[in-house]
Amino acid sequence: QALSEMEGMGGRGSNLQDMRVQPFAKRRIDMDSFCKPSGFQRSPYLSARGNFASIFQGSTEEGYKAYHADKYDEDKNPNGIINFGTSENKLCFDLMSKRLTQADMNVMDPSLLQYPDWRGHLFLREEVAQFLTYYCKAPAPLKAENVIVLNGCGSLFSALATVLCDPGEAFLIATPFYGGITQGVFLYGNVKLVYVHLDSKITGTSTRPFQLTVEKLEKALQDARAEGVTVRALILLNPQNPLGDIYSLSELRDYLEFAKRHELHVIVDEIYMLSVFDESATFHSVLGMDRLPDPQRTHVMWGITKDFAVSGIRFGTLYTENQDVANAVASLCYFHGVCGPVQHKVAQLLRDRGESVAPYWINQVYLRANHARLKAAHTYVTDELKTLGLPFLNRNAGFFVWIDFRKYLKTGTFEEELLLWKRFLDNKVLLSCGKAFECSEPGWFRIIFADKTHRLQLGMQRIRKVLEEREQEILAEEKEQPCQSDQDGKADSTDEVIFVSRHQDPICASSSSLGDLIGLLQQQMRSSDWLQKNTAEQFA
Repeated sequence: QALSEMEGMGGRGSNLQDMRVQPFAKRRIDMDSFCKPSGFQRSPYLSARGNFASIFQGSTEEGYKAYHADKYDEDKNPNGIINFGTSENKLCFDLMSKRLTQADMNVMDPSLLQYPDWRGHLFLREEVAQFLTYYCKAPAPLKAENVIVLNGCGSLFSALATVLCDPGEAFLIATPFYGGITQGVFLYGNVKLVYVHLDSKITGTSTRPFQLTVEKLEKALQDARAEGVTVRALILLNPQNPLGDIYSLSELRDYLEFAKRHELHVIVDEIYMLSVFDESATFHSVLGMDRLPDPQRTHVMWGITKDFAVSGIRFGTLYTENQDVANAVASLCYFHGVCGPVQHKVAQLLRDRGESVAPYWINQVYLRANHARLKAAHTYVTDELKTLGLPFLNRNAGFFVWIDFRKYLKTGTFEEELLLWKRFLDNKVLLSCGKAFECSEPGWFRIIFADKTHRLQLGMQRIRKVLEEREQEILAEEKEQPCQSDQDGKADSTDEVIFVSRHQDPICASSSSLGDLIGLLQQQMRSSDWLQKNTAEQFA
């Protein structure tokens, strides 16, 4: 729709300032949140599609560019930006650099310097199949013929959108979700996203905040169909980014059964499957299920970027039993292939077996250290959040915490949320705001905790400074207008307790730790305006 409107404006070089990109329906992709047409001069050297791609950006990209222009360095640039916005694991560079420079990695066989099978070298696909069989706890050995290798999961989303949908058709996805998926499916394939909006309120059959249910999926699907939108697939993120939720086996089965009833493909992104850092949480892979409701429409992706702390190595893999889908995606691997030497290194990494059947170095060295470091960093950040009295989802997977900053928004709008985000950036700490994940409630932010202690400490100090300043501003505004109540649309952060200590269903009071209770009391005291409205002078 947006492309056709740009094309209809005439020849190249037209001014986009007066162009208004019509947003798609409420549940679908809101182009206004990604495009910046105001004051943008259309390039005469680009097509309408090229011009559109050049302005397709949001706060995530803006912050990422600012960070790379002013990176924090303890010695060279101590006043630079600390990046709590990009989901990277910066805790295991020592382990990975040592492993990737060992003798078995440095091989340059002639076959690695030639064009490979576009699906990936057979030796690598065999290792991927064995690796996923073991870690996904597959009931039967997975097959190399069902494995396809691309340069990252972003390319996989793009390829799947292209082969499963025609232009203008859609995928179903729950919000909030990792915003990079939007670019992956839209820029190349012109595929829309139908949103299943989740919120922090526990209502109906929900037992936790932001819970995805079949009822919500059904409603979003039916609403989209009523508007004439053709939905081809459901996207599931497990563990979920940015929430950190891990779907139970029964939930996964319900989602897959829902998709089967409506003949939808299911794309399951399990890129954080080995980043579950607490033993109290159990991850269930779709590939570990005894029976898939619709195996020909179930496609699972994984990569080493997150779980092995190597985001600079672009490697993603797709597992699908549907050979039509596999062949179609493989034809696009020509554009998204992984170079031969990297394929060799990844195969060696996944092959790492000692005397035991299981991968030895991975289990006994890497994962043990990685999980301990993730847990320690997560504990530090969440303890700081409790001290600040900030509600958050306290999950045990991924590199992120989903935080409720709503009490720092006076009117509870996305415009205010963006201003708060920019204020953090001006104070040299990059976070990700909820709008970047299409969250339906203004005021939620994602923070990345998988970083070294000194950067976590300094970054949290900068966050605290911004919040204290903002709190003083709100108090000053309330004194000037003491009788003015909060806007009706503003959510009260005390309405819903979001100190979730463990991923349990249902959440019960006995699962809360003493620290959670203390943090809750602190948060309630800070967010309540009772003391301001009931002063000693008023009582007198």
